[in-house]
Amino acid sequence: MPDIKHFDPDAALEAVVRLFWERGVTATGIQEVVDRTGVSRSSLYATFGGKQDLYLAALRRYVEQWSRPAFARLAADPRGLPAVTEFFTELIRLRCHGPYARWGCLIANAHTGPSSADPAVRQLLEEHHQSLVDALRSVLHTAAAHDQLAPGADPDAAAGLLALLAYGVNLRSRTGADPVALEATVMGALALYAK
Repeated sequence: MPDIKHFDPDAALEAVVRLFWERGVTATGIQEVVDRTGVSRSSLYATFGGKQDLYLAALRRYVEQWSRPAFARLAADPRGLPAVTEFFTELIRLRCHGPYARWGCLIANAHTGPSSADPAVRQLLEEHHQSLVDALRSVLHTAAAHDQLAPGADPDAAAGLLALLAYGVNLRSRTGADPVALEATVMGALALYAK
């Protein structure tokens, strides 16, 4: 007879995403995963593989639930620069207020941890970064088409710089950076490109 799972793998993975996001993969022991999910160690391993496999699954889940929808909305926004401003305003709000305050971004956090040396994690991080840059590039080209950019502003170069700024917001928010200061920094950067 086939093995019947006595837990919901989707719900367990969601709990793991939040645990790794809040605490970090290095600081999280497998017993904490067992305690948070209520799933035995053997069932977790049988379903997801080892801790590194579970972490990679959590990263993929985070990208699907959080990053990909945000990047798609940004890339498709017809407003140009106001969409970029709104993207950063919402990013700062999410990182500094509410249930995920001071958690940063699971993907940005992954860049700084030892698991980033894993080839599969590194590939996911690179793909995520490229998706962010592409979304920013798209909306900045929309801004250029609306004549919103300063003379000489290069949407492609600006996209790369603003992507790095987004990572900075994510990392600084983990240490309790003042959201007003973060917003002032973002507005100062966006002013370099606005007409």
